[in-house]
Amino acid sequence: MWFIKLVAALTAMGSKIGGSASSFYPTRPPAVPLAVRSPYLNAWLQGESGCILPGSWPRHWTGDIVGWQGFVAVDGVTYNWMGAAHGPGPVTQVSLEYTSTKSIFTFDVSGKVNLTVTFLSPVYPDDMDRQSLQFSYVSVKAKSCDGGSHNVKVYMDVSAEWASGDNSQVIEWNKDESKDITYLTFCRQNQMEFQEVHEIASWGNWYLATGSQSNLTWQIGRDVTVRNKFVNDGILENSQEANFRPVNDSWPVFAFSHDLGDVTENDVERLFTLGLTQDNVINFAGHSGNLEPVPGLWMSYYKNDTDAVEAFYDDFGHAEETSTHLDQRIWTDSVDAAGAKYALITSLSVRQTFGALQYAGTPDKPYIFLKEISSNSDIQTVDVIFPAFPIFVYLNATLSRYLLDPLFENQESGAYPNLYAEHDLGTFPVAKGYPKGDDEAMPLEECGNMIIMSLAYAQRTGDTGYLSAHYPLLEQWAQFLVNDSLIPSNQLSTDDFAGTLANQTNLAIKGIIGLKAMSQVALLTSNTDKFSVIADSYLDRWKTLGINSDASPPHATLSYGDPDSHGILYNIYADKLLGLNFVDQSIFDMQSKFYQTVANQYAVPLDTRHTWAKSDWEMFAAAVASNGTRDMFINKLADWIGNTSTNRAMTDLFDSITGDYPPGGPTFVARPVVGANFALLALPK
Repeated sequence: MWFIKLVAALTAMGSKIGGSASSFYPTRPPAVPLAVRSPYLNAWLQGESGCILPGSWPRHWTGDIVGWQGFVAVDGVTYNWMGAAHGPGPVTQVSLEYTSTKSIFTFDVSGKVNLTVTFLSPVYPDDMDRQSLQFSYVSVKAKSCDGGSHNVKVYMDVSAEWASGDNSQVIEWNKDESKDITYLTFCRQNQMEFQEVHEIASWGNWYLATGSQSNLTWQIGRDVTVRNKFVNDGILENSQEANFRPVNDSWPVFAFSHDLGDVTENDVERLFTLGLTQDNVINFAGHSGNLEPVPGLWMSYYKNDTDAVEAFYDDFGHAEETSTHLDQRIWTDSVDAAGAKYALITSLSVRQTFGALQYAGTPDKPYIFLKEISSNSDIQTVDVIFPAFPIFVYLNATLSRYLLDPLFENQESGAYPNLYAEHDLGTFPVAKGYPKGDDEAMPLEECGNMIIMSLAYAQRTGDTGYLSAHYPLLEQWAQFLVNDSLIPSNQLSTDDFAGTLANQTNLAIKGIIGLKAMSQVALLTSNTDKFSVIADSYLDRWKTLGINSDASPPHATLSYGDPDSHGILYNIYADKLLGLNFVDQSIFDMQSKFYQTVANQYAVPLDTRHTWAKSDWEMFAAAVASNGTRDMFINKLADWIGNTSTNRAMTDLFDSITGDYPPGGPTFVARPVVGANFALLALPK
């Protein structure tokens, strides 16, 4: 039944772009996730191609090319199904469908063969072992579509560009076999642990693997040489060049070719896996206050690289089944909550969010480190974790603890001198903290965020011991809110691109809700509640200071004393997330009516300073709005996804009128804040 409903919804919402024959379900995304499992395994098909895979190079989230080429030969004639290498012409892309974990391309090869290529980046919210691996699957299936029998050969290669952001670096490689797989491995010869170039890791080993079928051939060598070998002969040499060399010296590639034999009406499938192993993944100043390497969590479950590569390859059946269940769960829950347009938004957000995470530590002490992709690459940014938080609350609230732990550890070590909460822990992958207290100061923002998230975690898991363990620091932050939340000083909020501002109405209500949340923390930990009465009195005063009751319709202002200003009051979402029933329902209703009057083509502007919109805050507001206003937010964001001129991994910041990147503003791409799109699903049932 779920499948029938899904097909019907997708068919109704599918679209065609330009002169392309391809359809797109549930819509044409700004960019298509291909292999998106971590900050380093993070490759996309960008939208400038029209989301047509043959003839386009896959790209890292930065926009830099990561060479990835696919050919298919049918009855001795070769065609291109992925990549922009010179030579064979493209197959015809018939369709692209995306789910939460898969991007599924179907191609017509000269009217003879249907080729289905599925890029599967599994997401395991409840399985730390499997989620800790930085690997992704590519399944290639071929079958006859004209009733005849056709000889089919399938080729795929990756280039050394994956292993280094510096193309002058020497790459070394090897080929090996283990159990039922053959793998090609490559890496930088000069390994630089915990260093990046152009956001690509300078350490670790890359693996391209496939099954060791009898008709498999392989080759490592110059891109033109290897690709032409397949194009001309339909087979590779089973050889590797001896001279290790820089990435840009004759562009070495690592290639496999499968001869599928004569293919009829039944699918013949070949599987490839691509990924990265790193022994240590983060340099972290935790309880000791000193930087110490933290191993990848995967090392606790696998004996070595080869064991991990084998296990991931052999786990494909489980990965397919589990991923399909997750896809169904998210689609069904989203449709039930707010319709198919909501489902197309949530489904596109999952891999992007989890692709910013690095799993580290040990099973007894796991960590999840988050990279603030594209904005400034900070690690463990509190006000990036906060908008991403709903997806973790919805899928598995325990994950939120592993995100919060590094922040608590660093500040409780005494290495951070300020009384308020740290903004972040440094630049990924070095979580050094700020012993001088010179992080980007967002004191009210981060204190409120940390208290709200800590309580949300404890509520959903029942782990009140977590609150007790961190009570002294939570109380310290709450005292800062007592001093600063009602009348906020001139400071940054999470929307730091808009600059500092005093008396921010939305920032103040976050702090006030944070105080009410802290009263719950006190009660849950058998401490004296010193905060509830203060929160109540602050809320009463805030309603006078921050609401223009004389306007038609009334609305919250951007800042106190500026009656003509307004902004999205997204911070009241926390009241509903925590079930506090603290903020008057009339305020939610008031804002719902007001948003309808200021909406533009694709969104409600974030505030009166710009026509810019933030999708994360749109979805926070939608989750607690009236049904009509909720649907307005969702419909506009869904329409933006399918029509935006932005062409990289989904941005969360765009112009609400044009749908493009904000003029004169930052270009955000692939950020994990799209976890906010699950705000409605994260609310307590």
